[in-house]
Parts: sequence; C-alpha cells; structure tokens
Amino acid sequence: MVRIRLKRTGTRNALCFRVVVMDQRSSRDGKAIEELGFYNPRSKEEKINLERADYWMSVGAEVSETAKDIIDRVRAGISLKDRVRKPAMSEKAKAKAAAEAEAKAAAEAEAKAAAEAAAAEAAEAAPEA
Repeated sequence: MVRIRLKRTGTRNALCFRVVVMDQRSSRDGKAIEELGFYNPRSKEEKINLERADYWMSVGAEVSETAKDIIDRVRAGISLKDRVRKPAMSEKAKAKAAAEAEAKAAAEAEAKAAAEAAAAEAAEAAPEA
C-alpha cells in the first residue's frame, strides 16, 4: 500500500519535512518513491506539487492526516504565516476572569438596587412637601 506522508529531514532542533510518496511498510526516513514537496515548520513554508499529489490520490494512495492538512492549505492558498492563533487561557486565568465577571455583575446589581431605593425615597418625600 502506498501512502503520502512526511519524511523528517534537517538537524536536531531544526526540523524540516518532505512530503513524499512511500510504501507504508518502509521506515519514516527510508527511500521514497517520489518527493512531492516540503514543509518547514520553523519558517512556516509549505510547497507541494498538487498535480502529482492528485495523481497519487487518484491511483489509491492513502494520505496521512498531517500531509492532508498541508495539501488542503496549499490548495486553498492559505499560508501558515498568515494564520493567527488566539492565545489559549489557562484554567487559572479562566477562573480568575469568571470571578471578575461575577464580581462586576454583583456590583452592578448592587448599584442598581441602591439607585432604585434612592428613587423610591425621593418619590415618597415629594408628596409630603
């Protein structure tokens, strides 16, 4: 069975990957049938020959999940450099934000109740005069 997958290249702490067509029984860095492109996560570059990828998929090659994501991004013209991920909040930060929101809501409710009480006192005092 033939599979489109990543082949690791580069040095330690400076990874780079090639998108290759290989027999699924071969080792990760073994000999490839064909190289389709590359993916560099450090510089966020991706380049793939989509015609050859489509050919291999049409003849029954399976595509690994990561290779499929890369192919889809290249096909859509989306660059990894342009993607902006919002930072994830830790559980502690989420709890702190929820507590602040709850305290703010309680303060607003208390202020509203005080305003209503003052308006009621003013209404009671007005008829007496």
